[in-house]
Amino acid sequence: MKRANRAPQDTRGNWKTYLLLSVVLVLSAFPVYWMFVIATSTDAAVSQIPPSVIPGSQLLHNLHEVLSMSEVYFTASLINSFLVSLVITVSTLFFCSLAGFAFAKLRFPARNALMFVVILTLTVPNQLGVVALYILMGKLGWNGTLLAVIAPGLVSAFGVFYMRQFIAHAVPDELVESARIDGAMTLRIYWNIVLPAIRPALAVLGLLTFVMAWNDFQWPLITLGGTEFPTSMVALSNLATGNYVIYRRVLAGAFMATVPLIVLLLIGGRQIVRGIMEGAVKS
Repeated sequence: MKRANRAPQDTRGNWKTYLLLSVVLVLSAFPVYWMFVIATSTDAAVSQIPPSVIPGSQLLHNLHEVLSMSEVYFTASLINSFLVSLVITVSTLFFCSLAGFAFAKLRFPARNALMFVVILTLTVPNQLGVVALYILMGKLGWNGTLLAVIAPGLVSAFGVFYMRQFIAHAVPDELVESARIDGAMTLRIYWNIVLPAIRPALAVLGLLTFVMAWNDFQWPLITLGGTEFPTSMVALSNLATGNYVIYRRVLAGAFMATVPLIVLLLIGGRQIVRGIMEGAVKS
């Protein structure tokens, strides 16, 4: 009764908390703002000391210069990045959720051993497999094409582990058993019971996967470097190479490559927080 009569505790932070959060926000957002300032400036404004922190009026002109450079293929690179990121995201969500369901709710020989192997692959740096991956893609005749970028990212060990942990807590074993008693097959259970229960986790994994695929640089540079089918990160590296680098062009291209990610995070930011919080509560 005493606990019930207590007033609800005020969880709002004091002015120090808001001040600290404001400082962190400014420090985090300043590089993006500075990129926008340079992308809207002229060469004279970029080289002046002290530098100007006020955006200029040359954004459209700089963007037009970047998009009209025939040796960079920047328009095609944005389209390629979107296609690669979309295919990898959809494939990762399907295969990782399916594998996570199998590891969490199905019983089969060596299940724990296979899960241990999946987790063990997370400790291996991606750079160690670049040479072997390049040789494999060459044997398949895919080097220099988008297939070489898409195929290695169709499924991820992190996604399998994340889905397995979420499904283990979000889907009760009794629900799966009752569906089996009613005659539902495994794929029917996955489609009608598991997928609706893990939508927050799918949103989190989808956003993280899309951002990682969009920002991937090393492997696309190796397999697509010098081709007419670059991704946005490879096109940015082409802008930043040469004897004379025009920084307003480089940062104008970086701004174009960053805008889709900002829009995506603004749209799905709540889903990330919701998925993380639900996973923490279930744990």
